[in-house]
Amino acid sequence: MAALIKLENFSKTYNSGEMEVHAVRSVSLEIQAGEFIAIMGASGSGKSTMMNSVGCLDRPTSGKFWLDGVDVGSLGRDQLADLRNKKIGFIFQGFNLLARSTALENIELPMLYLRPSIPAREQVERANQALSMVGLADRGDHRPSQLSGGQQQRVAIARALVNHPKLLLADEPTGNLDTQTSIEIMGVFQDLNRKGMTVIMVTHELDIARYCKRNVVMRDGRIVGDTAVTNRLDAVEELQKLRLEHQAVQLAT
Repeated sequence: MAALIKLENFSKTYNSGEMEVHAVRSVSLEIQAGEFIAIMGASGSGKSTMMNSVGCLDRPTSGKFWLDGVDVGSLGRDQLADLRNKKIGFIFQGFNLLARSTALENIELPMLYLRPSIPAREQVERANQALSMVGLADRGDHRPSQLSGGQQQRVAIARALVNHPKLLLADEPTGNLDTQTSIEIMGVFQDLNRKGMTVIMVTHELDIARYCKRNVVMRDGRIVGDTAVTNRLDAVEELQKLRLEHQAVQLAT
């Protein structure tokens, strides 16, 4: 079976004045459908450039990239935008929700760019389905300011799901969240992954990476580690442990 993502001798170089910055250096990588991967590394390691490239937001300086069998380098700008909108859902650290729009309206946004367009009634139905998938069926009429950080991230995940993508890309999705909320969000990802969704997540948090199935480590633009996760954390179990710890603290006081 062909890989969902295939990079072959992929390199990305930026020009900064008279200097060349080699963000990614001749990387080859395959990711199968249904994987749950953390891309890790220090600042400047190339992990964000890798994420942007896999998300079809950036083109390689050299090398090849295939997404779901499509040679991304052969596509024009409009074709690339269509591929990105139909195949990929993006989740960001800062949520990126429109403050004056409701949760439902925020989730509907990606559908406005679909070609051919879909009827308004179907847009609402799909947005409500996506909200239900992340456990917020009763929050559709709430604006971001009326939601907690974890709820806002769930809305962002629902928005990423609404076009039924094959791939979810999450850039530091727990970076602005507390420990319990971070585990809850990882639980959402684990549930989606169990249902067949491919998830790739950039993170610098070692404990968060342990919820994934595979860790890819980058340094100086190269992959220096690619391993299956042993002793993988289960979000449901970790939340239960956290609740028991809180109860013990309350009883002690």
